[in-house]
Amino acid sequence: MVVGSDISRCPNTPRPACRGYLHKRTHSGFMKGWRKRWFVLKNDGCLQYYRHKKDEGKCSPLEVIKLEGAEVGIDSSLGKPFVFNCVPQSGNRTFCLCATSNQEFKRWLEAMDKAAHPVHQSHVWEDVTLHNSSLPPLAIKNPECLGLLHQLDGSTDVWMQYYCILKDGCLYFYASIRSTQASGGLYLQGYRVNEQTLSVKQSVIELKPPSEEFKTFYFCAENETENQRWITALKISIKKWLPLHQAIQDFMNRPLEETRM
Repeated sequence: MVVGSDISRCPNTPRPACRGYLHKRTHSGFMKGWRKRWFVLKNDGCLQYYRHKKDEGKCSPLEVIKLEGAEVGIDSSLGKPFVFNCVPQSGNRTFCLCATSNQEFKRWLEAMDKAAHPVHQSHVWEDVTLHNSSLPPLAIKNPECLGLLHQLDGSTDVWMQYYCILKDGCLYFYASIRSTQASGGLYLQGYRVNEQTLSVKQSVIELKPPSEEFKTFYFCAENETENQRWITALKISIKKWLPLHQAIQDFMNRPLEETRM
């Protein structure tokens, strides 16, 4: 699935994101000892690492570790400070890591422990969106917008075409109108919709996330009229899902004559 906030779980409980340098202990080949690597803990609970910080987003990670169900704990057996181990549920391999300071040590331990033991919540709306993603595009009832959109793939800088359905703050992607189920989806709660100009396309739709935990997405419709149609529909659909405190604040800020029953 191509996701903003993961369509497979409650959108209001994102897993932690964490980035930084850690030293990784290795026993392989001629390179035994500690190697400094750039680690990235993603919102989907996967820990991945690169040789250098600059490689993130440009190169494939050297390895991806699924943390859900993993055992994460302090290792004091080496007599070295800030060392901790991670034992993934999927195998018997142990990753021995060392932070650069006590603050970084605590930050990584907390983030990785949360990713290893995520809080799963039951959510009726989540069940509905998962059901919708298993349907053909034209089987989703009362869509708020539908049609072709091109999405910018940030890793390859290529625009990919999808048939898209917008429903209740969720954007579903299909390879074509004849697809039997969605190939991806985005929860758009909290996203801001802007119109931007990029070098390749004259006008594009920018979907800006509420925090750095999630990605920014760029879309482009077939023409300017279609762009505006999608922008309007996206704004209306997202606004339906305002957080309660924001909805109350918006209501309180309205002129007195508008708030009378």
